[in-house]
Amino acid sequence: MRIGWIDSTHGSLWDELREAGHECVDLTHLGRADLLASVEGVAGVVVRSRVPIDAEFLERAGNLRFVARVGAGMENIDVGAAEARGVRCLNAPEGNRDAVGEHGLGMLLALLNHLPRADREVRAGQWRREENRGVEVMGKTVGLVGYGNTGRALARRLVGFGCRVLAYDKYLLGFSDFFVRECGLAELQATADIVSFHVPESPETVGMFDMAFIEAMGRPFYLLNTSRGRVVRTEDLLAGIASGKVLGAALDVLEMEGRSFERLEGASQEVFDRLRSCEKVLLSPHVAGWTVESELKLAKTIAEKIKYWFPKP
Repeated sequence: MRIGWIDSTHGSLWDELREAGHECVDLTHLGRADLLASVEGVAGVVVRSRVPIDAEFLERAGNLRFVARVGAGMENIDVGAAEARGVRCLNAPEGNRDAVGEHGLGMLLALLNHLPRADREVRAGQWRREENRGVEVMGKTVGLVGYGNTGRALARRLVGFGCRVLAYDKYLLGFSDFFVRECGLAELQATADIVSFHVPESPETVGMFDMAFIEAMGRPFYLLNTSRGRVVRTEDLLAGIASGKVLGAALDVLEMEGRSFERLEGASQEVFDRLRSCEKVLLSPHVAGWTVESELKLAKTIAEKIKYWFPKP
């Protein structure tokens, strides 16, 4: 097959598919207009988040057989329209779930122990011990909203720290195991000390964490979000922190991210300034799943799936 690369990936994916007999075409330098003019003959495309795979794209790529997303989230792909045309949509959440689990745990430990602030202060010659007294994660109840690949990866790590882990997932049943106990959303909100989101972006999940969610929580709590930025309403989070109901938040993703995840856009400067100046918020630039190891694992996962679904005749 002729496979077009819309986004850059680890080179092993290109090499592995060429070795399997496919023709690989570099389209990463093309803007949308030129890209649409170049995809008519491709049977597959390899994407991350640079260009939406929407109805217009699918119309122009009339010979398309698959879209391979080198990552987990599928919100930039019109999956319904693709499947209606017989186009298979592939992704690779298995490839970066461990990276997300580790990053989430790292952010949580840094937040609870004030590590970014303590580091800045010591470098500035300040030695404030009492002000930087930490909170232990051991013995805390952690509520996972969503129990897919990244939720499971985080749960396995939290158990090693002596946490009680609960998980709510609207679309899964019967998943309780050594690492987690399945529960309803109401129980999670009533008992969790820490809430961590592991859901895709969809009409159901955009704004899921809002003032109503905060008010439904039974006790003051910490928030962790490594899923998608639009799941959390930033102004409601800041209001929750100001009220004392939200004790702190670790955010790898932000509501004001662009669709390509490469920049911030679409938020008032005033809201972002309040967020970044809040000492109770820890931020990173959508890199939870972005490690040296995950880049390779994502590529290998997608290569395996393409070869599985489209074997040599």
